[in-house]
Amino acid sequence: MKQRKAWKVVREVIDEADVIVEVVDARDPIGTRNRKLEKLVQEEGKPLLIVMNKADLVPKEWAEEYKRKSEIPVVFISARERKGTGILRRELKKLAKPLLDEKEKVKVALIGYPNVGKSTIINTLKGKRAVGTAPIPGYTKGKQLIRLSKKLWLLDSPGVVPIDDFDELVIKGGFPADKIEEPVKPALKLISRILETRREAITEKFGIEAENEEEILRQIGEKRGLIKAGGEVDLEETARWLLREWQTGRFTLFASEEEKSRDFVWDFKDVLEGVEKDLLLDPRRILWKYGDQLKEKLDNQKRAGVREIEGVTVGIATGFKKCDSALKFLEELTGKSAIASECFGKKWKGVVAILE
Repeated sequence: MKQRKAWKVVREVIDEADVIVEVVDARDPIGTRNRKLEKLVQEEGKPLLIVMNKADLVPKEWAEEYKRKSEIPVVFISARERKGTGILRRELKKLAKPLLDEKEKVKVALIGYPNVGKSTIINTLKGKRAVGTAPIPGYTKGKQLIRLSKKLWLLDSPGVVPIDDFDELVIKGGFPADKIEEPVKPALKLISRILETRREAITEKFGIEAENEEEILRQIGEKRGLIKAGGEVDLEETARWLLREWQTGRFTLFASEEEKSRDFVWDFKDVLEGVEKDLLLDPRRILWKYGDQLKEKLDNQKRAGVREIEGVTVGIATGFKKCDSALKFLEELTGKSAIASECFGKKWKGVVAILE
């Protein structure tokens, strides 16, 4: 019933407006475009423009290629950074011009999923805080017209596209990953979407070349050390972890410059298997047994390995000039804090840590 009511509101907004702007997150265009909405607008015969917000977070070359391939006109902007809004204004005026022979004012509606930045775009176009903004789905309430020029007006309305199924709700961050009882299905759907949009993101983040969704999920769990008793990957915990990384923005289609600068390779699988088998949860004991093996890989190549064992995470990182840098890297990689650690090496250093 809620879905039906939400779509009724969207249809009312489409009916009232003369030009429709679908606001999309440039970091996840497939996930935040809605084909049903686009079809409704096209059936009404009204001009449709796709505005890719947060474009400052994606490479310019990729954005231009996406725009070239789109069958619907696309404008890339960053409303928060006030970039591209002049281009958006010009495009809106261009779409409105043919309609001004019949209308005294042309009304533009912004429609899109929650949290793609509709209200921020309105504020930026207006030039002052014309409407409130908050990272809360469905925050925009009521209806008002906001003047952009003498004959061009923005319709501020709750043009919120409903999220039609639970998997999509999870992927878009509408349901906490840690509370999902069956996380594998939405995780596989997320992986499929990433492969369709920009498959390099999987390789850049995890060093995985596989193309099958289930195999990718299994390899992620293996690299993260999410292993059940008996040696099998815990797919449910792996799925929850992946969804949590996506929901919090720690994993996106495009790595940040900071992430690129800390490129590393996953390693130490054999050592971590031995640590788990012998239940070695003291960094000094791990170094005593595996120190020589670890020191063989001390060079300027950053390497890391982690494994969940008995409720804590065992992490190993090498290839750093300072011990503190290696430990900080492990904490950022796992999202956990070190409770014990040991450093080793001379010119190039490594660290073994227990984190929770």
